Order: sequence, then C-alpha cells, then structure tokens
Amino acid sequence: MTVRRAGLGRGLESLIPIDPAQVESGGFREIPVDQIKVNPDQPRSRFDDESLEEMANSMKDVGILQPIVVTRGDDGYVLIAGERRWRAAKRAGLGVIPAVIREATGQPTLVEALIENVQRQDLTPLEEAHAYQHLLENYGMTQEQVAGRVGKSRPTIANTLRLLQLPVEVQGMVDAGELSAGHARALVGMEDAAYATHLAGRAVDEGWSVRQMEDAVRMRKGERRNSPTGVRQLRPVEIIELEKRLTDHLGTPVKISYRNEKGKMEIRFGSLGELERLYRMFNG
Repeated sequence: MTVRRAGLGRGLESLIPIDPAQVESGGFREIPVDQIKVNPDQPRSRFDDESLEEMANSMKDVGILQPIVVTRGDDGYVLIAGERRWRAAKRAGLGVIPAVIREATGQPTLVEALIENVQRQDLTPLEEAHAYQHLLENYGMTQEQVAGRVGKSRPTIANTLRLLQLPVEVQGMVDAGELSAGHARALVGMEDAAYATHLAGRAVDEGWSVRQMEDAVRMRKGERRNSPTGVRQLRPVEIIELEKRLTDHLGTPVKISYRNEKGKMEIRFGSLGELERLYRMFNG
C-alpha cells in the first residue's frame, strides 16, 4: 500500500502530520471501522455530503491511499486525524481501514501536532483561528503561551481569533477563499451583523480592495455617529436585500435610506449614456 503525504485540507485532520516512520515501525495496521470512535476534541462538525460520496466511490475503486491516525481508547480506538476518510469508508461499506496507531503520552496527543503544523503550514485564516481557539479552550493555554509556541506576537493571535466573531456567512466567504483575511478584519466589531454580511457580499461580487472595504466600514460608522438621535439604527435585513437586488437588476449602485417607514432611494450613474440606459429601463 502507498502512503501519501497529507495535504492541506479542511479541519483538524489536515493539521496533523503522518510520520512514515510510524508505518515502518509497526504502528500501522488495518483495524475494524466499527471499533473507531470520533475524537471529542475534533472542532470540525460539518462534512460535505457530496464530497464524502465521491471519496467513498473512489475507495471502492482504488482503496484507501492514506491511513487515518488513531490512539487506543478504553473501548477500541479514538480518531486523531482522518474523520472524513473514516466516514467515507463507512459509507463505502468497508469493514476495515488502514490506520497509524499513536500511543498516548503524558502530553495531550493533539497539542504538539497542532503547534507544529501552525508553525510550518500555509493554513487558511479560519483554520489558524480554530487551531488557536482549540489550544485555548481545550488545553488551557493563554494567548501569550500560544504566541510563544507558534512564534507569533500576541496581537497577531488575538486578531486572528477575532475572525471567529464574524457572522457565519462572512466566515464562510473567508473559508472558501472568496474574501481575504484583510477584508474580513475590517468588518470585525460591526454591531450590525446583517450589514457586515451585506458589505462582505458586495466586496466579493464587485472585487473590492481591502482599502475599499475599510472605507465602506468607516462611512457606515460615520453615518451612525452623525445620526441626529445619537442612537444606533439597525437597517432591516429586507431593506439591505432589496438594495442588493436593485443594484444587481439595474447594474448600478443603489442606496436606500430608510427610517420610520419612510426613506429615499439613490441610484447612481457614471455617465450620461448610463443615465439614458436607466431612463429606458424605467420607461420601456
């Protein structure tokens, strides 16, 4: 059997290296699929059904090219890395799965592997954030300790962790590589989650630079500071969605100001030709 080096993927399994020496030294064997339990420390909870189905079909054709990593538990084995492969193997109806067995030590099994990989691999911003959070919440480390172990400053750790405060939709854009960490950090701290998501969507659709995102956030905060009442006014999600749909439909920026069941709509144009096009749309 050929054992491939682990590539960077999604979730904790991509952060844990498989040492070929463990395979050669006898720590590798095939074990029953139904004797394996999910690691309770695994932070990943979502698995794409279509991706699992594709992996299961591949396993039926060519087998499993990379073993999972487990440790011995009280009743069978506990997964350390490779939950997607284990789930796909179950879906494919396989009875056994190749695994590297790591013996438990006094040091928690995942800590050193997480730290090692955060130091040396090109992780996505959210993969980094979840790894740091895992070390903080599950192993009692402080931000200063994490910073010292991974060779980064404490403010860097803190800023990365702040990405986890963003709305789920914005995190999804970052995780998919549609929105950069720089764009996302500009949105951290916005109290209007719906508007933050709206800005993130526009940044993706219109190809904003980080500077444009920062300007949009500053403009939004400036509008609130200059509000006559001094009270933060939340924009209804329906208005934000309507604004986006009108922008898409008209092909030009549309801004809706709404308050107390009244408001105004601003349609922008960049030339007389564009104004004529809009006129024809309304009168066609």
